[in-house]
Amino acid sequence: MLEVYELTKDDPRRLYTAFVRPDWERPLAHFELLLAEHEGGLRTVLVARIDDKLAGHASIFWSPAYPYFRSHSIPEIQDLNVVPQVRRRRVASRLLDEAERRVSVNHAQVGIAFGLHPGYRAAQRLHVARGYVPDGQGVFWRDYYPGEGESVVLDDDLLLHLVKRFE
Repeated sequence: MLEVYELTKDDPRRLYTAFVRPDWERPLAHFELLLAEHEGGLRTVLVARIDDKLAGHASIFWSPAYPYFRSHSIPEIQDLNVVPQVRRRRVASRLLDEAERRVSVNHAQVGIAFGLHPGYRAAQRLHVARGYVPDGQGVFWRDYYPGEGESVVLDDDLLLHLVKRFE
């Protein structure tokens, strides 16, 4: 059974362990920072569990650093990750459902971003299928909007930000 709940004090180490793999490593300190920001109200961290095993997590960052979202008071869903062994079981969709539900209580729209390299294929398809559309600001890379004709690196920092309006 898939359930989504708010991060608890016991979850950082469990998340760290669930996401240890050779091609992607997040230090334990990353998950401890999520807990500190969650407890401080900067973000709401949601955790997905299937039966008793952690399956994924996502955050709602209430006051994001991305300039367009910040200037328009748009909360941003960040750090959506699903454990590889349970992908394609609607874990990401359930995390997004809950995050969107929580944001919609006090906001007319929510933001999200994805990287442009092939490692983000699943996120690109999922976000568009859920009704997210580009925010109209272009790509964002390492804290600025690159100009037309400018060269940038196709890495995890080259992002397209999207918004979804709630009806």
